[in-house]
Amino acid sequence: MLLWVLAVLLLLFSCLDVWYFLRVVVVVLRAWFQPPVWDVLAEQSVGGRVLPHDIDMGHMNNARYLRECDFARFALYTRNGVFKATRALGASLVVGASTIRYRRSLSLGEAFELRSRIVAWDDKSFYVEQRFVSRADGVVSAVMLCRQNVQRGSPDKLLQYLCKRKVECPEYPEELQHWISFINASSQALRAENNTEEKSK
Repeated sequence: MLLWVLAVLLLLFSCLDVWYFLRVVVVVLRAWFQPPVWDVLAEQSVGGRVLPHDIDMGHMNNARYLRECDFARFALYTRNGVFKATRALGASLVVGASTIRYRRSLSLGEAFELRSRIVAWDDKSFYVEQRFVSRADGVVSAVMLCRQNVQRGSPDKLLQYLCKRKVECPEYPEELQHWISFINASSQALRAENNTEEKSK
């Protein structure tokens, strides 16, 4: 029996990133038992520390930055009710695009705060800003922007469900406007390239 259990565990660890899914469960459960945040647009903060297995060339690697952003968004949506609204309305959230700008590397053992907030939305997506802030000196070491697409629903519907009223979208920050323009231009270029390839066939 023990051999079967070990074989199943080995298969799971070979085919899936088990630690990622376990941590998702832990993050959501921890956020679930924290007091809810009634302001959907409020900034929320989670802590972290750079560990030895996160290091590339003396600083935190890109994969760890992206994973920490995933977990922070799970905590954000659990506490501000967005996950609750998606379940109630039969919608789902998927990452449509993301970009990260590095300002200063986080080094081994350095503690940081990851501050996340919804900064704006359109008819299809939420735009989330996430800042890595060093606890040693308060310097922002990296800023991530994420476009979170709402499938089978819209940000307006989710916010109206949570707030029981129409919520006005804040003004788009300049940095976000530039990034959205870049995404749109890139999408148009890819569509044009695909059309050219189809015509040549």
